Parts: sequence; structure tokens; C-alpha cells
Amino acid sequence: MDLAEDVKLQGSGVIGYFQALTGVLSRPGAFFSSLEEDIPMGKPLGFLIACALFYTGASLTCLSHGHAIMAGVYLLNSLLMPILSAGACFLVMTMFLGRRVTFKTLVAVHAYAAGVTMLAAWIPLFVWFTEPWKWCLITLGMVKAGKLTWLQSILVALASIFLISMFFWSMMPVIAGIKGA
Repeated sequence: MDLAEDVKLQGSGVIGYFQALTGVLSRPGAFFSSLEEDIPMGKPLGFLIACALFYTGASLTCLSHGHAIMAGVYLLNSLLMPILSAGACFLVMTMFLGRRVTFKTLVAVHAYAAGVTMLAAWIPLFVWFTEPWKWCLITLGMVKAGKLTWLQSILVALASIFLISMFFWSMMPVIAGIKGA
């Protein structure tokens, strides 16, 4: 049996979730190589939703008050940031490399990478480990699923991190204005 076939997602629901989790954690290169070019979005987004729900619930254990509002913030953040980062990668890739990978493939790579790292990201200060780990998985996913070279993948990831950072940095005056109002 081919190594990529060994980690190929065949189940759905809980079985599919644990297959994806085991695949990304044990053999991420083989897992991302097994992703189809035109992957149905149900499995990666279902995986992301399950991990986001776990992350949200686990993160609430670190709070003393404001659970309802923060639950919404954590859940929205954990669901939207992988899609935003996939959009940034797609934008950078399209601008500088031409369109090499479909947006669906990038969303799948980002969903699996972010979902796996969310399982540890809720622990205070673990973001210093999980964020670089997530971007390493994304870079690997772009190489294996997107067929980019290592250099292209690293440059796309770095440019995407810069673009996302600049976006949120430019939003700081708006947020400060809303907070002060």
C-alpha cells in the first residue's frame, strides 16, 4: 500500500476527524500529498469546526468572567483566521507566482494545519510554539498538496504573514476608535 493511500481520508464524521488528526500529526507530508486537487470542502471545514469548538471550550477554562462574549470571539477567530490566511496566501501566490494552487486546496491545507495546532493553542503561552508549527505545516502543505517548490512555499508563507500582520496593524486605529467611543 502506498504511504499516501495509508493516510488518505476515507471515513466521515468522527472517524474522518480522527483519520485527519492522526494523518496530520503522524505523517503530515504524506497526508498533504494525499489531498485531492479538487477536494470537497466538507471534510476540511468539518475538521476545522470540530477543532474550533474544542479550542473555544478549552480556552474558556482560562477565563474568570465574560464567557459568552469571549466564546463568540474565540470561535469566530478560530474559524475565520484560517480562511483569512488562506486568502492572503492565495493573493500573494497569484500576484507573484501566477495562480498555481486552487483556493479550495489552500483552504484545506490551512484548515488542517490550523485545526491540529488549535488542540494545543488554548494553553496559555503555547501560541509561541503552535503558531510557528502551524506555518510550518502550511508551508509543507503548499509543497505537497500545492506542488510548489520549498523556496516558493516559504516565500509565500512569509509574505502572507507580513500581509496579515500589516492588515491587523492598520486596523488598530479603527479598533481604538471603537473602543474609545
